[in-house]
Amino acid sequence: MGNFFGMFQQKKRRPRPNDTERHFSQGDILVSKTDTKGIITYANSHFVKISGYTQDELLGQPHNITRHPKMPRIIFKMLWNEIKNGREINAYVVNLSKDGSFYWVYANVTPSFDAKNKIIGYHSTRRRPSRKGLKEIQPLYETLRQHEIVGGIKESEKVLNSILESKGVKYDEFIYRLQHG
Repeated sequence: MGNFFGMFQQKKRRPRPNDTERHFSQGDILVSKTDTKGIITYANSHFVKISGYTQDELLGQPHNITRHPKMPRIIFKMLWNEIKNGREINAYVVNLSKDGSFYWVYANVTPSFDAKNKIIGYHSTRRRPSRKGLKEIQPLYETLRQHEIVGGIKESEKVLNSILESKGVKYDEFIYRLQHG
């Protein structure tokens, strides 16, 4: 009987990406919070608006509801590694809106702790990215994605580490420089 009822559950389809870019004002800050599994527990009005989803559609959903397929998986691997280990991270991220449009953000993701210093969730604050930084990050992300297609996430990680080593910086410093000059 379980399968019978399962036939009537509507499967959520991911939006088909298109070439329309959404923008938000310099002063707008997109905020969301998740539990430790990445399920959205809070979304501010700026995040709701640019995502194209309603508050009700976002709450209780995995945060990857906004993951754009052109986003390299290695960046999310690094992000999750940092926050699960109690550290914050900054990253450029391209997200997917409900209508298939996309938007870039400069994200700061931090773990949230309880009184006993146990991670109880994550908090993401996203600002408008530097256009100058995007000019450098977009081709880099495309390179990483191409290496992921051919050699998987390990290959993409090798390429990213090689690029960072050639610049003499760690990822956080590289991203900070792109955003702040």
